[in-house]
Amino acid sequence: MPTSGPPIPDAFLESIAQRFRAMGEPSRLRILQELMQGERSVKALIESTGLAQSNTSRHLSALYESSLVGRRKAGLEVIYFVEDPLVHKLCELMCSSERLRLEAALKEANHAN
Repeated sequence: MPTSGPPIPDAFLESIAQRFRAMGEPSRLRILQELMQGERSVKALIESTGLAQSNTSRHLSALYESSLVGRRKAGLEVIYFVEDPLVHKLCELMCSSERLRLEAALKEANHAN
């Protein structure tokens, strides 16, 4: 969020929070991870994530409603893709931050022993 300028309106903050909530579920992150590799059909996502069809559809719906993923029809299939290119950057930032945090915790634990 910006550190200067006028306050962000509550409706906008709610929209941002909804997008973070959509990403705050491990199964959805697994789906996003697959989609960051390229477009996938629902069937391909079910196979690669190991999630049930109903769970996959529910998670895709939440990601779609938050404008994180887009979809298109291809014959009888629905193909999903990352709609917002900043999803890649956000995931990279969070993964890097978590990696550094875990490395620091491991280093601290090793020094304690």
